[in-house]
Amino acid sequence: MSRSLRVTVRGVFDNLSEAQLAELVAERDEHDFLHTAYTADGYLAYDLPARPFFTFRFADSVGEQAEIPAARARAEAKAAAWMAGRGFPVRELSSQAVDMSVVPLGKRGRREADKSVARPPVS
Repeated sequence: MSRSLRVTVRGVFDNLSEAQLAELVAERDEHDFLHTAYTADGYLAYDLPARPFFTFRFADSVGEQAEIPAARARAEAKAAAWMAGRGFPVRELSSQAVDMSVVPLGKRGRREADKSVARPPVS
């Protein structure tokens, strides 16, 4: 059974230069918290200059629950590599993973799931 994961990596920008801060502020519309998505490549969101924090959201899948820590480590490594590749110093990386197969459905989700299940005709 494949488990779909949503992995969120959080961190702090660390001593950005004025040029780095200006670059990130200029690109903030592309990294808005209101339009986040979980993707294989990761979605970066931040609210500079208001807060020095950022999140990366990654979609991943594993075969077994025991593989979830490795998925978290992969996501943290991807986030760190992305930041390092652009010269952005960061600190305090942490992550959490949510196994979507164990997330309870809300009222809307249950309604949609009920629609997709074939029901015998009522006599």
